Amino acid sequence: MAARIDSIILTGFGSKNEPGGVFMVAKNGKTIYRKAFGKANLELNTDMTPDQVFQIGSMTKQFTAIAILMLEQQGKLNVNDPVSKYIRDYPSGDQITIHHLLTHTSGIKDFTKMKSLQTIAQKEMKPEMMVDFFKNEPVDFAPGEKFEYNNSGYVVLGYIIELVSGQTYEDFIRKNIFDKAGMNNSYYASDRKLIPKRAYGYHQKEHGFVNKTVISFSVPFLPVP
Repeated sequence: MAARIDSIILTGFGSKNEPGGVFMVAKNGKTIYRKAFGKANLELNTDMTPDQVFQIGSMTKQFTAIAILMLEQQGKLNVNDPVSKYIRDYPSGDQITIHHLLTHTSGIKDFTKMKSLQTIAQKEMKPEMMVDFFKNEPVDFAPGEKFEYNNSGYVVLGYIIELVSGQTYEDFIRKNIFDKAGMNNSYYASDRKLIPKRAYGYHQKEHGFVNKTVISFSVPFLPVP
């Protein structure tokens, strides 16, 4: 089994000297395969290990969604509530519900598709500043009209979590998910914080690999490695 899995992974991670990854296969709740390939850091020539820590990007959305449902369970919000209940000046906020945001059916502009994003990419942005950045953009479609993957919706959700809970998103996720689930090696992302066994990201160009594009973590607002 291990050899068969190796052969599949090596089609994409065959070089020991390129950025790598960690792979795990589980069956019936039991881990049957766990192995690292390639490098965790090219500049330091550091090999990847199975316990490396990665930035997970948009996989953070599952934590945001769970946090919203926790707050609903606590009676502090309802997924059918309009956004205007929490952000009163949000354009057409009386027509956009939390459920629309959760399911990528809100129609609001995805900030990652805005040309002006580069003007704030390296700035420290508070959640309210991020919402203000895109909220007045023309909508792509009416709420509930269709599904279209949307990063802005989850920024709004993160802001609502802070407004309703009275905690920062980072504190809420740590206290209510990480600590309770024993996720001791998970953090709110930071380029300044010292994170043990952090794996670094790269882009592949025609001439080889370059370091990842630097963007302030306060812009996507909700990254958790």
